[in-house]
Amino acid sequence: MFRTTPPAEAAIAVARRRLRHTRQILFLSLAGLTVSHAAYAQSAPVEGDTRFTIGDIVVTAPSMARSTETVLTSVDILGGDIVQRQSVDNAWELFARLPGVVLTDFNQGTTSGRFSIRGFNGEGEINAVKLMIDGVPTNDNAGGMTGIDMISPLDIAGIELVRGTSDPRWGLNNIAGNANILTRIGGNYLDARAIGGAFGTVDGQVSAGLERGGFSQNYLVGYRRTDAYRDHADLDRLNLAGKWFYDFGATRLGLIVRHSTATAQEPGYLTDADAYTDRRRSYAVSETDGGTRRIGQYSVHLDSDLADTLALSAKGYANSLHDDRYVRFSATVAQQRRLTDEWQYGGTVALHYHPQVAFLHGLMIEAGGDLQVQDNKSLRWLTDRRTPTSQTRNQAFDLTVYGAYLQAVIEPTDWLKITPAWRLDCVEGSFANRLAGTTAPINDYGTISQPKLGVAVIPTRGVTVYANYGRTFQIGTGSGAYLVAPRIVDVAPSINEGYEAGVKLTRGRWLEARIALWQQTASGELKRRLNDPSGDVDNLGKTRRRGIDLQLDLKPVRGVALWGSYSHQTARIVTPDPATPSQAGNAIDHVPENVVSGGIDMTPDPRLRVSFWGNGQSRYELDPANTQGRYGAYVVLNAEVAYEVTPQVELSAQLKNLANRRYEYVWYDGTQRLHAPADPRSLFGAVRLSF
Repeated sequence: MFRTTPPAEAAIAVARRRLRHTRQILFLSLAGLTVSHAAYAQSAPVEGDTRFTIGDIVVTAPSMARSTETVLTSVDILGGDIVQRQSVDNAWELFARLPGVVLTDFNQGTTSGRFSIRGFNGEGEINAVKLMIDGVPTNDNAGGMTGIDMISPLDIAGIELVRGTSDPRWGLNNIAGNANILTRIGGNYLDARAIGGAFGTVDGQVSAGLERGGFSQNYLVGYRRTDAYRDHADLDRLNLAGKWFYDFGATRLGLIVRHSTATAQEPGYLTDADAYTDRRRSYAVSETDGGTRRIGQYSVHLDSDLADTLALSAKGYANSLHDDRYVRFSATVAQQRRLTDEWQYGGTVALHYHPQVAFLHGLMIEAGGDLQVQDNKSLRWLTDRRTPTSQTRNQAFDLTVYGAYLQAVIEPTDWLKITPAWRLDCVEGSFANRLAGTTAPINDYGTISQPKLGVAVIPTRGVTVYANYGRTFQIGTGSGAYLVAPRIVDVAPSINEGYEAGVKLTRGRWLEARIALWQQTASGELKRRLNDPSGDVDNLGKTRRRGIDLQLDLKPVRGVALWGSYSHQTARIVTPDPATPSQAGNAIDHVPENVVSGGIDMTPDPRLRVSFWGNGQSRYELDPANTQGRYGAYVVLNAEVAYEVTPQVELSAQLKNLANRRYEYVWYDGTQRLHAPADPRSLFGAVRLSF
């Protein structure tokens, strides 16, 4: 979606920058200086709550502000009790236990994969999920989820996944929803887990908490090493975290520091001819592929109950990313070195107020905002076995995105809840191409307006009928966010408009079910050019995604819990870019139409736990032209048995892909199909010590 920008004289440009600066100050003044550090305990379902829970959540930092309780949309919560016992190479794999989630497993070293929702794919061209860790924004400039590598499963208290366009709390990257990984804060415990198993995997995690008086300390050390299933695919990762909080009574102040460093080889991709015959193979062209990734996150947290009805919360943070990768996709192209250096600074805010109004059953008003400042460098070279032959990219660009929102939760009666909200975002920045010696301003995105509305009705006890509407936005990433020559027109933001209607049913603690119908359209979707030296974007066109989500959590008898989900979704190009008219009506690539997950947990004896679970998806198209066939279907089943030797010692074994299903990730590079086989049946054993 494009619009013409008239030439600006120097004086006008200066005035515009001053106006933007003034507008930024006004946004921050409206928002205040703070944001919440919310967490909660799993309890009996709350009337009018649209959230769906698997497992148990433990209270770490209760707060009224920025809670998912105020968002009337499909919210899924995965408990720490389930997450902590998983054996995964990468934390994004944990989202397989959540409904309606698509996993994209590149299986290429530090660039391992990601998850996606609501008809978006995980290719990296359009990263549509806002990622937070303890409420701190963690996406990279492209919206990718590199920061999730800092998380080890044993340190997770719970995961929140918010789907749809009606959540006003976040702006940038919140295209189809957001995910918040809550870690363990507070308490007195020592928890250690050692894992060993297939492919030379060794994993050790220690999570510890010490709380005395008002002061709490929490620490995490996690180390994982694996040779991996495929040749030339070794991974070595170390995660460290420290969390220090002091509770003054009505106010709590804290500091969190995280660091992750990883080194990995890349096995590369296989051609059609080899993908089903020698799945472990890595071609000679990939023998020097691999990379290192260092990630850091440093955040300050403030939560304050100013009165019984008023809460103020704040976070300030800095994120760092250093990603150095060598990759060669096939024998017909040269190896590349891709170097990314990013620093992000920012803050988030919320002021949450519960006034007493005589004629209303309840009223909540929340004002909040966030500021994100990025300093990015992106460099690329053509290389020969890690020796540079020429430089193809040297870009430096800054990006500032700031926004504010106002939300109300109005309850005229005990059976009706209405949540109107409005969010505004603005974007600033500049770009420098150091190879060409040129600069460019940010696209003039203007003030991005995003109205939102949710309604929930409780017609009878245990039944919640809800509907919501909202707008979110997408801007360009990398050089695509700037008015780079030869473009002479600004690229407008792509506006995503979404609707959802659903019903949630609860019956005590033994039954929880939800069904939701949804649709999301984009006015002019932008798609990153992943293998292009310019780092620019293409216009995919106007798109439409729609689907239905079904979820069930059932505890029919004591000691047995069943859960399952099914999602049917379609993602279509409605009006393509004028350069590709033949794509009208085509399916968006790498979006499976059917996604399933489910499982059963049994405790036949208080000391014995047996679990079976799985997830799967149907096939997807490989490119927007829909001419390369459909690939990627699978159903993978897993099993676990655990025995509590003593209250402090648990032994467990986990069998992944127990049916030994052959499946893979497939993509099309413009000349051929390339395959990354997934792991076959694999066994892991673990011992967990808890004190």
